[in-house]
Amino acid sequence: MTENIHAFATDEPPEIQVRSHDRYHAVMKACAALPPVVTAVVHPVDELVLRSIQNAVQENLITPILVGPTDRITKVAAESGIDISGWQIVDAKYSHAAADKAAELAAAGTVEAIMKGSLHTDEVLFPVVAPTSGLRTGRRLSHSYVMDTSGYHKWLIVTDAVVNIAPDLGTKADICRNASDVWRALTNESRLPKIAVLAAVEVVNPKMQATLDAAALCKMAERGQITDCIIDGPLAFDNAISKEAAAEKGIISAVAGDPDILLTPDIEAGNILAKQLSFINHADAAGIVMGARVPLILTSRADSLRTRLLSCALAVLVAQARREGRIK
Repeated sequence: MTENIHAFATDEPPEIQVRSHDRYHAVMKACAALPPVVTAVVHPVDELVLRSIQNAVQENLITPILVGPTDRITKVAAESGIDISGWQIVDAKYSHAAADKAAELAAAGTVEAIMKGSLHTDEVLFPVVAPTSGLRTGRRLSHSYVMDTSGYHKWLIVTDAVVNIAPDLGTKADICRNASDVWRALTNESRLPKIAVLAAVEVVNPKMQATLDAAALCKMAERGQITDCIIDGPLAFDNAISKEAAAEKGIISAVAGDPDILLTPDIEAGNILAKQLSFINHADAAGIVMGARVPLILTSRADSLRTRLLSCALAVLVAQARREGRIK
C-alpha cells in the first residue's frame, strides 16, 4: 500500500524569513567614515580575487597593494575586464614568495592588513608566524568568524574554525583574547564581551578535555589571567545560546543565553558550526585572523560577496580600534 504523502498536510503557510541585513549595513556605514586600510593582497592571480578587490575598493574599504607575479596578474585583469591601473603591484614570482613579501611590507608598516589571494591559508600564515617576521606578538594567531544570523539577536563570533586544529588551554586563552578584540572593534561597546566555552555537556567531566579546559578558562578569567571579558563554561550549545534551555537545566549564568563569542573545542566543531550558520541559516559572515601586528583577511572561494566585503570592513574596524588604543 502506497503511503499518502499528503495525509499530514495542513493549510498553514510556510514560514518565510525576510533578512534586512541591518547589522551588515550598519558596519558598512561605520566604515564609510573611516580611511581605507592599505592591504597587501597575496598572490591575486584569478578573476574572483581581483573582482573581490575591485568591490572592496569601490566600497572604499581597502587600498590594495597586489603582491604576486606581475605578468599573471595583469593578464587575468585584462581577460576579466578589471582596471587595475590605479593599484600598485609588487612583483613576486611564486605564491610563497608573495606571502614572504607581504609579511615584509606589514613588518615595515607599509600595509595595515594582509589579504589572502589565490593560495592556501597555511602559505599566507607561515611567514607571519616565523620567529624573524617582526609580526609576532605574545599571542597565538587565531581566526574569528563574525556571524549575523536571523536566529540570534546580535552579532555572534565563532572561534576558532580555521587556524588552530586542536588548541590546548594556553591557546584557548589567546583565542579568547583575540576574539574579544574583534568584538570590541566590531561593536565599540563599553561593556565586556561574554564568552561561552562550548562542550558536549554543561558539567565538568574528567574524561572530556573540553570541559576541563572550560573550567580552567573560567578560573583564569576570575583570577585576572584573561581580562576584559566574561567567560562561562562548559556549556552545551543549547544552553549556551538559549536562556530557556539554560533555565531548564538550572544553569545560573551571565553568559548562558546571551553570549557574544562561542569558543569551540577544536577546529572541526568550529568549522562545522560556522559553515552551518553560513550555508543553512544564511548568516552574514566575516572572517579575520588576529594575534599578529596586523589583521589577516581570510576568505574562501565559496564565500559570498557580502562575506568578502564584510571581512574587509572588519579589518577597517580593527585598524581603527588599534589607532584609538581600544585593542592591542
